[in-house]
Amino acid sequence: MNEHSELRDWLIVLRTPGLGPGGLRERLAVARGSIGEVLAHMRRHPSSIDAKAQSWLEQPDEARLAEDLAWLAEPRHRLLRCTEADFPPQLEAIPQPPAALFLDGDASLLLHPQVAIIGARSGSIAGKTNARAFARGLAVAGFVVTSGLADGIDGAAHEAALDAGRPTVAVIGTGPDLVYPRKHRELSARVAAQGVLVSEFPPGTAARADHFPRRNRIIAGLSLGTLVIEAGLQSGSLITARLAGEQGREVFAVPGSIHNPLARGCHRLIREGARLVESASEIIESLAPAARALGAELTQRLEQSPADSKEGHRPAAGSWRDDPDYQRLLDMLGHDPAALDELAARTGQTAAALSSMLLMLELEGCVEGLPGGRYQRLPAA
Repeated sequence: MNEHSELRDWLIVLRTPGLGPGGLRERLAVARGSIGEVLAHMRRHPSSIDAKAQSWLEQPDEARLAEDLAWLAEPRHRLLRCTEADFPPQLEAIPQPPAALFLDGDASLLLHPQVAIIGARSGSIAGKTNARAFARGLAVAGFVVTSGLADGIDGAAHEAALDAGRPTVAVIGTGPDLVYPRKHRELSARVAAQGVLVSEFPPGTAARADHFPRRNRIIAGLSLGTLVIEAGLQSGSLITARLAGEQGREVFAVPGSIHNPLARGCHRLIREGARLVESASEIIESLAPAARALGAELTQRLEQSPADSKEGHRPAAGSWRDDPDYQRLLDMLGHDPAALDELAARTGQTAAALSSMLLMLELEGCVEGLPGGRYQRLPAA
């Protein structure tokens, strides 16, 4: 099956009413990852799906599918499928993991260690100032700031990372071609250009209330830790924090005045076991071991991938200094900054493989991430 046909099959299945990511993943497991076989099986056994799904599979909206394919054909647009080697491994550990993600931007960022910064849409001036300070500190330290592109704390965190010349990940509750809230149209464009927009929903999907809890599980799932800055007792940020805790991820909270209603959610989290933090350095210190573990897990995943094996990348998770691929990467990097696509051209490695290797080298103090998605070899390396 060629790429165009496979993408079309994925889009048909993803748009099948009532299927959902859990049902699709179950069918993919039975079909050994073949989306074509999943589609064929549903058509051969219509009793396994409801009437709306049957109607869609019998006569898909060809105009809608053509628009989807046209969107995916644009530069930096991608449908990242759970069957691909560079699908974020941290998402596999969450309840109801997505089967595919629509991306606008740099897909490799999803493989980097991320910290979610979330909070009230009506964040105060002090709250947004704190969000910017934490985001800037985390971004400069090499963590990717992840949030939901919402007004208030989310927007401040994204802006601070971008203003520091670092990428950011925005997980949204609409299709990847829409912006919500509309006031963030410019911010959305900056994220796509310097980072990546992520959506579980196909192009053209409008915002709905039930989309945002689904978005929140992905924000929590992608991130090694979640930081809550200002949240009321009924805030959706508390749901995200709860999901992060249930997924075994670290939860951090910034305290506030006892007279501030937007501090009450953070105070509740702290009483329930979230770590009280006052600076980005506390989060960095806490998450450094988890970041190293993510790098090792990604290395192992790519090592076992047939696609990457064909391209010659076999990184050794525990002994990278003896691995010729790592030494070649350092040689090709030289002493001048280089972007990921430049390194891919020089080394012949995939972006996914290079992201894993660069993460390991950055954590070992051999490489430094620079603004604009570039990397530079450090003098001691």
